[in-house]
Amino acid sequence: MVLIKDDVKLNPLAHQLIRKLETKEATIGVVGLGYVGLPLAVEKAKAGYEVIGFDVQQKRADMVNQGINYIGDVVDEDLISITNNGTLNATTDYSLIKQVDAVAICVPTPLDIYQQPDTSYVESSAKEIAKYLHKGMLVVLESTTYPGTTEEVLKPILEETGLVCGVDFFIAYSPERVDPGNKTFNTKNTPKVVGGMTRSCTAVAASMYRNVLEGEVHEVSSPAVAEMEKILENTFRNINIALANEMAILCNKMGIDVWEVIDAAATKPYGFMPFYPGPGLGGHCIPIDPFYLTWKAREYNYHTRLIETAGEINNSMPDFVVNRCMQILNKEGKALNGSKILVLGVAYKKDIDDYRESPVLKILQQFNEAGADWTVVDPYVREFKLNNDVKEAVIDLREDLVENADLVLIATDHSCFNYKMIANNAKVIFDTRNVSIQQCKGGYYKL
Repeated sequence: MVLIKDDVKLNPLAHQLIRKLETKEATIGVVGLGYVGLPLAVEKAKAGYEVIGFDVQQKRADMVNQGINYIGDVVDEDLISITNNGTLNATTDYSLIKQVDAVAICVPTPLDIYQQPDTSYVESSAKEIAKYLHKGMLVVLESTTYPGTTEEVLKPILEETGLVCGVDFFIAYSPERVDPGNKTFNTKNTPKVVGGMTRSCTAVAASMYRNVLEGEVHEVSSPAVAEMEKILENTFRNINIALANEMAILCNKMGIDVWEVIDAAATKPYGFMPFYPGPGLGGHCIPIDPFYLTWKAREYNYHTRLIETAGEINNSMPDFVVNRCMQILNKEGKALNGSKILVLGVAYKKDIDDYRESPVLKILQQFNEAGADWTVVDPYVREFKLNNDVKEAVIDLREDLVENADLVLIATDHSCFNYKMIANNAKVIFDTRNVSIQQCKGGYYKL
């Protein structure tokens, strides 16, 4: 990977664009109006820019234009306000990119069936942008991906137009940092990392974010550094959660409460950071991002052993949960086959509606294979896909559902669940989230 040297000074087009950004004369585009793109588009519009949101789904574009919110981290009133005053408009017509001065790409970067990065959404977005790329324009990739994507995938597509990066237009990478459901940090106040292909590229991108966000904008020397730091963030969490999960498995065998162990260790004011076990990893980032690096490392003949081992441990947690369910039911004189299992939550974390990569899906699949009769209750997720079949979740947790279940599995610890009612009516509870129910009517087991 070749690192382009910094410009000695910013070129005139960079100065012009920075001025337009500072005076809010610039029009900004956001490609992809999902969990990352829509909150970003809303913040840019709230900051005073004219914003055009692009998405391949007409339904999404229509909902945005009608002020109908579908992302939990977006405030309904904010979306209604900026769509009513025309500051934010959404479309499926990518030709409108010719009107924007800067555009952010916020599209999915999943893994394929071989656990390899799928950059097809980034590539297709870049090709659409390339059709309307013009001098003085900024293109920022925000999608999480492997180090080298901006330089090796995005830049060549855009330069096929004959325009030169750093001279005629600008490219940067700035990783999204979205934590769905986080009440403290959001798009507006989370620090932003920016790395451009040249000094001019970095300066222009940093200027845009500084005029939109309240969080610090940290400039790095290249897109590759910014790409790698994002992978490091999520790999750090992946590995530490794997350690907590492995401790949970071992503590279960030894008859020790892993949650009490972690709480005790967390009293140390230095050298320890608490991570907690669970039924497995979910979401679009932590279960997936480390494998981008694993794949890229092969190019350098390096085997990322720790990352892969952590992935194996975390991926095995749904199996562990199902085996525990079998053991718990056996103690009650029941088999998993034919038992009624009430599963609380299908979202991958509490108080959100996102079930992407949720470990609960793997648990449900194993319940199917074992012949269990399961029901999911999730007030945030009305329906979900399981092996391409659409399943409905019960929205309201009723007392009769708890009473009739042979086992209540707390898979997602939504705050709105009435845990006292559950404790008073459940025959048996298996708690994978340390809700720590007290004075339970029946049996109570923790992960």
